[in-house]
Amino acid sequence: MLGVAVIGAGAVCSIHLDSFLDHADICEIRAICDISLEKAQAAIDGKGLSATAYVDVEDMLANADIDLVSICLPPSLHCDIAVKSLKAGKHVLVEKPMAPSLEECDAMIAAQKESGRMLSVVSQNRYKVPTMKVKAMLDSGVAGQVNHAMINSLWWRGENYHDMAWRGVWAKEGGGSVANQSVHHLDIAQWMLGMPEKITAVMKNVAHSNSECEDSAVAIFEYPDKLVQFTSNIVTHDEEQELVFQTEKGRISVPWEVAASQALPNGFPSPNEAALSELQAAYDGAPEIEKEGHSGMIGNFLHAILGDKPLMIDGPEGKKAVELIIAIYKAATTRQPVTLPIDKDDVFYTKDGMVSQMPIFHEKTHSVENMAAFEISFGRDVGK
Repeated sequence: MLGVAVIGAGAVCSIHLDSFLDHADICEIRAICDISLEKAQAAIDGKGLSATAYVDVEDMLANADIDLVSICLPPSLHCDIAVKSLKAGKHVLVEKPMAPSLEECDAMIAAQKESGRMLSVVSQNRYKVPTMKVKAMLDSGVAGQVNHAMINSLWWRGENYHDMAWRGVWAKEGGGSVANQSVHHLDIAQWMLGMPEKITAVMKNVAHSNSECEDSAVAIFEYPDKLVQFTSNIVTHDEEQELVFQTEKGRISVPWEVAASQALPNGFPSPNEAALSELQAAYDGAPEIEKEGHSGMIGNFLHAILGDKPLMIDGPEGKKAVELIIAIYKAATTRQPVTLPIDKDDVFYTKDGMVSQMPIFHEKTHSVENMAAFEISFGRDVGK
């Protein structure tokens, strides 16, 4: 039985607790750690757990009954806590984004290699039925080559969303809509298409005056054989989100939608019913997944530790989404195309270097330490 500790008793903690409880046959939650002992104990009591509340991470890591830690903290704290946990011999699961900088990602990966333990990054939206099925179709080649893709990561957040002390601050959150919300879609995009060669981008803050960071961005990803359009914002009222792949045989997408055309003698399109039926049959026949979202990916993490399954999202894989985020910020700030990968001598490689280059769209004028009095929601379910 694997002993689990969750670090950070904020909003996302409850989701992690429920997901670990969903695998109670192979793991047991034994500790929750938070700078507020009362919050840690409240999380324990709220789930009826037989676990210990900690306020000091070092004390908790000294507990030999803890095999793995799940880090549910603001991005600026991910690297330090992950490295400490790995050095203490614990397996580590860390919330998205992996870290605010490539330097921190590399430090986490190095600590993982030295420790011999596992490091995984939360990418729960891979574990959705439409996402898995479309990924299987792209991998099999049933739809042919992807010619163009459109990634719309569109969310809505009110002005008071940035009242949390760490939100909307480059040095603490690591960015705005691109880093916080769109990390989900960026992870899925690179997982399905691979990393682009070059990125061009623009960004602005158009509607959130208590945030230093962007709330809107548009980027173009260049590949040798295709272009990808990426849009990120938190000003879209219906939170419409989609990953659309225009392939040789037709359009396939997450959420699932299919279309197929063939050429008339004059080159204009007409419906291709045969291709449409073939693509729909491929989607219907793609493997189902037993558990979705956090539960699915945490299940993979647990079974990887036990040696039953390969780890789907390790440190290097989690770093890829961060590299896309940093490249978008560099391209938007310099107004120049950015070639990947980003070198270690690049000013944007370190957090301090990146922060020194970023525009301050608005001065953050007020903040609260937490929103404990309000129920925290998580927006639209990607893939649905």
